[in-house]
Amino acid sequence: MLDICLLGTGGMMPLPYRWLTSMMARCGGSNLLIDCGEGTQIALKEKGWSPKPIDVICFTHYHADHISGLPGLLLTMGNAERTEPLTLVGPKGLERVVGALRTIAPELPFELRFIELAENRERLQLGPYVIDAYRVNHNVICYGYAVSILRTGRFDVDKAREQEIPQKFWSRLQKGEEIEHEGRLLTPDLVLGPDRKGLKVVYCTDTRPVPVIAEYAEGADLFICEGMYGEKEKAAKAREYKHMTFYEAAELAKKAQPAEMWLTHYSPSLTRPEEYMNEVRQIFPRAKAAKDGWTVELGFAED
Repeated sequence: MLDICLLGTGGMMPLPYRWLTSMMARCGGSNLLIDCGEGTQIALKEKGWSPKPIDVICFTHYHADHISGLPGLLLTMGNAERTEPLTLVGPKGLERVVGALRTIAPELPFELRFIELAENRERLQLGPYVIDAYRVNHNVICYGYAVSILRTGRFDVDKAREQEIPQKFWSRLQKGEEIEHEGRLLTPDLVLGPDRKGLKVVYCTDTRPVPVIAEYAEGADLFICEGMYGEKEKAAKAREYKHMTFYEAAELAKKAQPAEMWLTHYSPSLTRPEEYMNEVRQIFPRAKAAKDGWTVELGFAED
């Protein structure tokens, strides 16, 4: 099970009716946050979700609307008596940027661990999450993220018996352990069938449309994508500042065919994004103009 909440949908600055774009994922008691602009912890409070159990925060890039809420969030987590380490992931320079922000949050009762991205594509395994970071095309170094929950194959009793594996080891192998027994290495693949379809959510803001986005969004359960402008006359502005229009995002979704796409990261001037959706859905019918606090609970397919 994977719970997703799009905490805010705004770009550039928070508005009285719209927080800045940020996403929270929850799985198996572990929370992952992507981006933390001004007001993110208020959006969390409105949703009723606690910041204390956040284990990982991923940053797309270091513009203020994506990271300026971090010092306050860290202080709130510290005041909640958090002691577990917190892992931060982001483009190269992360530790320097966070160090500067921590001038106003110097003392924390928990350790910060930094993972700085340097390659165009990187894969991380953090808790239950497999995180694929991929470089996109903004006017500063920026990454999109695909967050996946993998699913192993079913336990195969006949296979285990054929391999003459003692029954006392079955549950441990099913959980992914490797076991040495009588000079033999027992591995999970000896008792499991082929991997089953897992869950995948792809998150992408502040970029021009580039093929790598559709590549990672292919077959996703949810594709959360920047739609800075709905007005067609702002296409040139999107190109100049390296953002996307609703229609460019829809073309990416058309190629990737996710189960659903949510548009986000709206320009402050875009007050009624839903007015543009009829034309957007002509390109990709499963597109939606997201609103703050939208939540979805994703479950594994029955098989």
